[in-house]
Amino acid sequence: MKRLDTGFLVQGAVIAAIYVALTVLFAPISFGPIQFRVSEALCVLPYFTLAAVPGVSAGCLLGNILGGAPLPDILFGSLATLLGALLSYRLRSVSRWLVCVPPILTNALIIPLVLRYAYGVPDMLPYLALTVGIGELLAVAGLGNLLLLALLPNRTQIFGKADASADRPRVFPR
Repeated sequence: MKRLDTGFLVQGAVIAAIYVALTVLFAPISFGPIQFRVSEALCVLPYFTLAAVPGVSAGCLLGNILGGAPLPDILFGSLATLLGALLSYRLRSVSRWLVCVPPILTNALIIPLVLRYAYGVPDMLPYLALTVGIGELLAVAGLGNLLLLALLPNRTQIFGKADASADRPRVFPR
């Protein structure tokens, strides 16, 4: 069995901590049927490193717990983030612009069900999907792509050389 690299663990933990801090700091707009979760911008980080997958997932889990979310939101919200992050990591070799698509879609599809059944929000599911999708679009595609562009010039210093060649085209799937 291969040992986990310390750098991988540290990167994942730092990403999780930043996600939690942003979720708690912006708690008034991070929860509810119309939400803008600033921390979701970090969902583009799987473009740079696999450590971002458990990082954003654990961050979402802890952020939901600390934000007082009900159990279904803690579980299914975190699973939506995990699924989005995994798919983003897989798409990183296709195009850096595609890494923002999976988190937007997984959250727009899963979170409306959470809002309806965990929070009792009476709005129709298509409306909830639209509001969550718009919030995700602004956070992930908007802020996330700005973050991605800001990190690109220094990606090897920040994330190491292992995943630094992520933008090199490869045949999909890997």
